[in-house]
Amino acid sequence: MRPVLEWIVLIVFLLVSNCCYGCLKEERNALLQIKAWINHPNGKSLSGWVDNDEDADCCKWRRVECHTTTKRVIKLSLGWIRHWKRGDLYLNTSLFLSLKELRNLNLSFNQLVCCMQGTGALSSELRNLEVLNLNDNNLNDSVLSLLRGASSLRSLKIAGNSLTGMVHINDLGSLSNLEKLDLSDNLGLKNFISPRDVIGLRMLKSLHLDFTEIDGSTLLKLVASLPSLQTLSLEGLSQVAEVPPEFYNLTNLEELFLDGTTLPRSILLNIGALSSLKIVSLRGCTLNGTLPDVGWCELRKLEQLYLSTNELVGELPACLRNLSSLIVMDLSYNQFKGNIASSPLVDLTSLQYVSFSYNQFRVPASFASFSNHSNLKLISCDNNELSPEPNLQTSSAPVFQLNYFSMSNCTSETGKAEYPYFLYFQYDLRLVDLSHNNFGGPFPSWLVENNTMLKQLYLKNNSLEGPLQLNYPASNLTTFDISTNYMHGQTLKTICSSFPNLVNLMIAGNGLTGGIPQGFENMTNLAYLDMSNNEVSSSLFELLPSFGSSLWYLKLSNNNLEGRMSPAFFNQTRFEYLYLDNNNFSGQIPNSLSKKVFPILLDMSNNHFSGMLPGWLGNLSEVQVIDFSKNHFQGSIPGEICILAGLQFFDLSENNLSGSIPSCTNLPEISHVHLYHNQLSGPLTYAFFNSSSLVTLDLRGNKLTGRIPNWINTLSKLSILLLKGNNFDGDLPVELCLLTQLSILDLSLNMFSGRLPSCLRNINSTAIWTKNQFPSPGQSFDVPEDSWLSIGGLKLPQQGVNLIERMMLPVISVEEVIEFTTKKTYYTYKDSILNYMSGVDLSCNRFTGEIPKEIGNMRGLRALNLSHNNLTGAIPSTFSNLEQIESLDLSHNDLTGAIPQRLIELYSLAVFSVADNNLSGKTPEMKDQFATFDQTSYEGNPLLCGPPLQNSCTEISQPPSVADDSTDGLEHDGFMDMGGFYISFGLAYTTVVVTLATVLCINPHWRRVWFYFIEMFITTCYYFLVDSFLKLYQLLSGGRN
Repeated sequence: MRPVLEWIVLIVFLLVSNCCYGCLKEERNALLQIKAWINHPNGKSLSGWVDNDEDADCCKWRRVECHTTTKRVIKLSLGWIRHWKRGDLYLNTSLFLSLKELRNLNLSFNQLVCCMQGTGALSSELRNLEVLNLNDNNLNDSVLSLLRGASSLRSLKIAGNSLTGMVHINDLGSLSNLEKLDLSDNLGLKNFISPRDVIGLRMLKSLHLDFTEIDGSTLLKLVASLPSLQTLSLEGLSQVAEVPPEFYNLTNLEELFLDGTTLPRSILLNIGALSSLKIVSLRGCTLNGTLPDVGWCELRKLEQLYLSTNELVGELPACLRNLSSLIVMDLSYNQFKGNIASSPLVDLTSLQYVSFSYNQFRVPASFASFSNHSNLKLISCDNNELSPEPNLQTSSAPVFQLNYFSMSNCTSETGKAEYPYFLYFQYDLRLVDLSHNNFGGPFPSWLVENNTMLKQLYLKNNSLEGPLQLNYPASNLTTFDISTNYMHGQTLKTICSSFPNLVNLMIAGNGLTGGIPQGFENMTNLAYLDMSNNEVSSSLFELLPSFGSSLWYLKLSNNNLEGRMSPAFFNQTRFEYLYLDNNNFSGQIPNSLSKKVFPILLDMSNNHFSGMLPGWLGNLSEVQVIDFSKNHFQGSIPGEICILAGLQFFDLSENNLSGSIPSCTNLPEISHVHLYHNQLSGPLTYAFFNSSSLVTLDLRGNKLTGRIPNWINTLSKLSILLLKGNNFDGDLPVELCLLTQLSILDLSLNMFSGRLPSCLRNINSTAIWTKNQFPSPGQSFDVPEDSWLSIGGLKLPQQGVNLIERMMLPVISVEEVIEFTTKKTYYTYKDSILNYMSGVDLSCNRFTGEIPKEIGNMRGLRALNLSHNNLTGAIPSTFSNLEQIESLDLSHNDLTGAIPQRLIELYSLAVFSVADNNLSGKTPEMKDQFATFDQTSYEGNPLLCGPPLQNSCTEISQPPSVADDSTDGLEHDGFMDMGGFYISFGLAYTTVVVTLATVLCINPHWRRVWFYFIEMFITTCYYFLVDSFLKLYQLLSGGRN
């Protein structure tokens, strides 16, 4: 008995000792090695992991969890530690082998690649590991060999890696206790384990194979051999032509996600065999037709149904009433119709979340038909038609209390927008969206005052008027959007006092006047502020401390703000998105910063800034957009911009910048460059060399010289090249024709010469969607785990979270605008119109030779201007193939021959000119578009005839004869009557002689002058001949001597 007691005392002593001194030294050292490994070569993450007496207990370190008794490390959460800029990191599993009690390991999002030499299987030491997360790294198939024999694993996630080919049974078959497997987003994965080997995964309950290249039908047949499967997610697979019958044998399946996979309509007829299903998500599966009244309605255990973004039509079938357990239903983005008040939805009293937005439903304004839905928490009915219900004012208050209500952009049968009656009886709303409904009158303060827990309120684009007044502050409101209304008065001041905890405030487009109130300094949580398109007139830079340090998105575009930027401007703020465009700011931008800033977007365009561009632009390592256009900047473009690896949009146009364009060869993301209307000079050299993402290069109106560089073909995505109004010269390089995406080319007003290359036919005249493409938001927002729990306590998948979450993502509102001359007018192109525009302007240069007939093959071309050159030869007949051409200008050249008559087939042609050439023959027939062109289109061609010109084409009948090729073609054409010419010439000559003789006979003075002139002429000629004869005689005599 005593030895047993001694052992008990010893064990208790050891346990108490461990509790007192924290984690084991061996494990602490292992964690420090892991820190050094994951920070290689110069990272600074996990700064709290230090080896000193004060912080010796690693169980207290962030991202580390220890067993409460043994103090052994049981969980490591190391996801999102390594920054992507540090490059790949070789996976080294040996570092974790000392953590023998480790149960949960998360290494996701760390740029891991497989594998460091000497790395062994995890099963050799980590026999307690149950959860392993390797998502979103760069691991290849080799990582699977590290998992052999890891029989303790219950959850394995390797999504978002570089797995290819087929997952082999030797790698996964030994994971006999595996319950959850996620191999999604491995785009090279082409097959899963074979059917005869699937027995090794018979314990599998959850399988995710989203967005792989595995054949959908084959995979559905394979998973039918997993009898324990409860959750199956196969989103984004290839088209499933037919669902194999074996698939419907998964009687234990509870959750099925097939979003984005093209499915046959028959799945709705047969899915009722999966009787245990509780969640079905078939979003974006191209399902069409009406919902059947058999099959899917037999899923009596179904709790969540997602059918959004399909092509379903018609009314909801009556059998929908059978789904009595349904809690969540999403029918949005289809073409359903019918009256919701009489639909089967009114009988599904268990519903908590229902969305039928973006359909053709008639939605009851009072929702009185849902009076028995006491559990209802969410209604989303955007983009439908509101219909009134009888006895609206006498309706009793609804039994449900909503948390979320969205009714944006709904039309009304009566044409009069009124707030839904039931809203007056709601007291627990958290989110309300009534945007785009033309609600009028004062601000609905009752909606805020009745719902004290309201967090998000969207009233954008209505007709609300007057000042904003509340009886007491709404301290829980975090997002408020009242943009595009008619609010005025002390609205800004009221917002500051009434909504002190706002995080997101959108109040653009209200015509607000006055200054920015000092009360903003009390809104310490404000992070997103859009006050654009008003008439606010404060001196902003003096009020910046009022905004607080949380503000990362500030949009003040299109106001009357003014002031000078002080050096403290960036030092007091942490802006990531800053819009100051279209105001009256002035002065110079400070050339130095006392702290490092990380803006993603800077838009200071259309102000009065002056001085030099600051050199610190090169320090903005995260910047994607720089727009300093339409100011008064001078000096050169700082070369530091060449190190901005993330820069995508760069606009310095309409300033007074001079010098050469920096030779930037390290801008891999640059897509739009605008430097037009400056004083830039010199050759392009290597400006933007090898920028394969460049879409727009606009250098118009400068003093650039030299030739278009031969490396122009390295700009493989270039779609818009504008070099108008410079001093470029030389031939057009053949490399220009290698730009297969080029669709707008303006080289006018330069000194280019030589022949037009026939390969210009390669210019792309089809729609290109990248022309106005802009960078994606710089911030990404993941839905936190705790937001998956709804108000009613129901755990929702991502499909359900989309119904209730509204993240304030930054809006990139930089507009891509292109100026191009067509139809003899300067046009601006933007938005979707820019995508369809294609044109070539080579006017006002020195091109020679004939127009290549291959240009006529550019069938989608909309504008072609070759005027004011030295082009010769005939107009190619292939121009009749330019089916989309709207403007064709060939004027001011030396073109000859006839105008091709088939040009009248150009039915889109609005402007046509061949003026000032040497064309001959008959003008095209005055029909269709050519009936709209007057004589200015043909003037300056003396040999042209026919309408709309005044001179008609005279045809002379001649006897049939063989044409003489040596005879002048003009005579054959009957253009000139030679007989008439001789007669008129003789008559004119005789008239002149007779008139002269008559005058000399009548006037003696003129007669004396005439004979004196004749005498002097004869004398002068005589002496000239004598003198010339003597000189010639002397010259010949001297030659003989």
